[in-house]
Amino acid sequence: MANLLSQQIEMLSREKHIEPEIVVAAIEDAMVVAARKYYKTEEDLRAKFNQETGQVDVYSVHTVVEEVVDPQKEVSLSEAKKKDPAAEVGTEILAAKPTDVLGRIAAQTAKQVILQKVREAERDTIFNEYHNRVGEMITVIVKRAEGPDLIVDMGRTEARLPKREQSKLETYNIGERLRVVIKAVDRAAKGPQVVVSRADASLVQRLFEMEVPEIYDGTVQIRFAAREAGERTKVAVMSRDKDVDPVGACVGMKGMRVQSIIRELRGEKIDIIPYSEDTVQFAQKALSPAKVTRVQIIDPETRHLEVIVEDTQLSLAIGKKGQNVRLASKLIGWNVDIKSEEEKRQEIEAQMTALTAPGTPLSELKGVGPKTIERIESHGVSSIEKLADMTPEQLTEIPGIGEKMVEKIQLSVSAYFQSLENPQPEGESLEALAEQETAEDSAEQTEAAEETAEAADVAAEEVEAPAEAEEIADAAAAQGEAGGAEPDGSTKDSDKHGNK
Repeated sequence: MANLLSQQIEMLSREKHIEPEIVVAAIEDAMVVAARKYYKTEEDLRAKFNQETGQVDVYSVHTVVEEVVDPQKEVSLSEAKKKDPAAEVGTEILAAKPTDVLGRIAAQTAKQVILQKVREAERDTIFNEYHNRVGEMITVIVKRAEGPDLIVDMGRTEARLPKREQSKLETYNIGERLRVVIKAVDRAAKGPQVVVSRADASLVQRLFEMEVPEIYDGTVQIRFAAREAGERTKVAVMSRDKDVDPVGACVGMKGMRVQSIIRELRGEKIDIIPYSEDTVQFAQKALSPAKVTRVQIIDPETRHLEVIVEDTQLSLAIGKKGQNVRLASKLIGWNVDIKSEEEKRQEIEAQMTALTAPGTPLSELKGVGPKTIERIESHGVSSIEKLADMTPEQLTEIPGIGEKMVEKIQLSVSAYFQSLENPQPEGESLEALAEQETAEDSAEQTEAAEETAEAADVAAEEVEAPAEAEEIADAAAAQGEAGGAEPDGSTKDSDKHGNK
């Protein structure tokens, strides 16, 4: 029995690549769980594997104390001395628990605990082994498919090849051998912890290191690599020895070295570019095979470049669906805008025209009075084109212009540009001009009349009360003279009749 259990432990440890002590600890923990479930006790239980007898013994543990508070976990000194005369306060007394009565249910529980402990130990072992090997190239065998993902055999464990890490133009068969790079190791993954990739740019770098001795020994370095798996890869290389051509070393005699890598990648195109510390020169090389006329740095902070190419080279520089410029941007780490010579010339002409064009004076704007035009010009706006670019919020900031005037200005500007797009016949335009001028004069007169009326109203308010009093007094006096009215409202005639 002893030999059989020991052999099972050794076999399991070799199969799962874990230490035998971990398996023994898992068995002991399982026996404790099974015993606690069978005896239904809260005592502290401890299991110990006896290598000589091959038995796993379970003990209840009690701590020796002077005064017992928890009988489940403590024992008095006097009781402890009955079992062990050498017992002292603070020592532990172990009492064996029978294990032959645990039964089938307890054995099944122990089995589940052992499997769980061994699985956790195996996952920890895999993580500790592979998390420091991220980026390393290994050879795997396609084992099975799980949906769009593939499960591959690494020898000691399984790994996952997700759909996003597969080359677009490749198909894989069960049992096929593949070269992949370790992309990540996930301790919390439910399935295989190791994630491998066929689409990562580091795979191309590892293949170059294997095929090119100069890269392996450090004479030639791969500084950057940008890849779209299955289609094209750009690799920037430099040499630490001035006598060694980095591009030639990677290409090899008659292209033998790079062709071997292309076959491994199943026909993927590879551009090998000499690296340069000069950003402009590096950008010119990165856009190969297109010939670049010039490169201009637009904004160093946002890393923005503008590249000018000949008209015939524009499509080649952009590439199929923008692939060439996209890879070049990834390789150099800058945002790249590509323009042809014709596009750049038109852009410069448009800018020069905008700078030199005087613009239409505001006096040509119909429906807006001279005073309003003066206010707008005093704000630094001298043409209708500039006025059209202003927002309503900017117009209301000009002193003397309110919301109604802003609407009027916008309507006038819109009418001006519509007249440019749809010019009217000469007779109609003259009549419209005359009507517009009449309307403007009327509007100006109305504004002037309103201003005069407002001023008159203000003046009238100041003298309104005295004027009314004088008018009442004058009216009363006139009535008194004509009808003999007295101040108290009685009449002389009534007095006379009363006296009679």
